[in-house]
Amino acid sequence: MNNKVINFILFQLGWFACVYSAASQQALLGVAIVLVLVIYHVATIEHKSNEIRIIIIAMTIGLVWDSILVALGWLSYSDGMIVDFIAPYWIVVMWGLFAMTLNHSLSWLKNKLVVAAIFGFVAGPLAYYAGYKLGAVEFVQQSQAFIALAISWAIFTPLLLKLSSKDIVLNQAKAS
Repeated sequence: MNNKVINFILFQLGWFACVYSAASQQALLGVAIVLVLVIYHVATIEHKSNEIRIIIIAMTIGLVWDSILVALGWLSYSDGMIVDFIAPYWIVVMWGLFAMTLNHSLSWLKNKLVVAAIFGFVAGPLAYYAGYKLGAVEFVQQSQAFIALAISWAIFTPLLLKLSSKDIVLNQAKAS
């Protein structure tokens, strides 16, 4: 089976495990599954340091951005909240899960940043909506949340694709 297909399947399995376990008030189970998938992914790829870097960047963006949405009172999560105004740990881990697709199953978007923005504009809010339907997230301020998610994912998707480029790491190494 193609590595990109495997990457896509692992992402889907991790996404569902994380969201479903959070909705079932067992977020740690989903986090454990996602961490195993991410560790497996990193262990089986060629450019490990680049992949780890983009996963950390994505998780940092996710922590900050989802915490803003929580602090504004636009989103509320059913499980995994350590502090009331900070995003739950399981959503932060899912940003890392998303990052593992950037150089693999989503690599087709790398040179199509406008398409990537449109993809993010649609797919980002849809993923949160699916999480809502499964009971893992609540849209407290639905209109504001959907607008913010659409705009942010239209920005974050091409940004993360650009930052995930192996060339960035190679150029940094040459500059040192």
